Amino acid sequence: MLVIVGSLVVLACVLGGFVLSHGQLLALWQPYELLIIAGGAFGAFLTANPPKVVKAAMHDALALLKGPRYRRQDYVDLLSMLYDIFGVIRKEGVLGLEAHIEDPQSSSIFSAYPRLVREHHLIEFTTDCLRLIVGGNMNPFELEQLLDLELENHHREAEAPAAAVMKMADALPGFGIVAAVMGIVTTMSQLGEDTSRIGMHVAGALVGTFLGILLCYGFIGPLASAMEARVQEDGKAFECVKVALMASLRGYNPKVAVEFARKALSARERPSFQDLEDHLKGEARAGAAA
Repeated sequence: MLVIVGSLVVLACVLGGFVLSHGQLLALWQPYELLIIAGGAFGAFLTANPPKVVKAAMHDALALLKGPRYRRQDYVDLLSMLYDIFGVIRKEGVLGLEAHIEDPQSSSIFSAYPRLVREHHLIEFTTDCLRLIVGGNMNPFELEQLLDLELENHHREAEAPAAAVMKMADALPGFGIVAAVMGIVTTMSQLGEDTSRIGMHVAGALVGTFLGILLCYGFIGPLASAMEARVQEDGKAFECVKVALMASLRGYNPKVAVEFARKALSARERPSFQDLEDHLKGEARAGAAA
């Protein structure tokens, strides 16, 4: 929602200031200049990026309207799910997880959190890590290095659409100059014929430069930054899983391991210690009653 609000503020301030300074809005309506700038930049975007990045960029841009992928309750559920996993390890050993990680959809642990089960990449990352713990016989240092490498690759791929959109934004002023130069060419071609339209052509050329800069710094650039920020925020869930698993592998009890994971979350979305404690106690009481 803030993406729309911010864009409206940019439009209102830029166009409002122009009108208040006695400008004519119709003078800014140059559809051919806009075609050159926006069409050229989008064509270059398609040329520079593979189809999966183009598709992901469009998906990520639209996803900004929905807000963050993981909210406070999702993180509470994630920490609770990790606590349940560590409880199984403590009672049955790591081999007790085999049935759960082979079919998360029918697992009593994972299926208790339907919202998280739909997050395919997060559940796959969690189960893959647990498989290494169950069957890999890896020490914590080796596993941490492997998880860091996987997270680095995941973050790089997730940030690729935002980086591609930012490069397109950087190209917009250049295409604005292209549109302006073409406008000047049109103006010069009128010198020997109809000189009464020279002012209009010069104004159109200047609008081309204006549109390129405005689209870059007022819309597409901020959009790319918002996409990047969302990716970084969504990556906290993966960091949370990694920290919790490493703490458990080093021998910490489930509550301490989950507390390690809670500290990895951003302060804005992180549940308080007492909130998480109450939630876990409530689940324990519900499980005992069942």
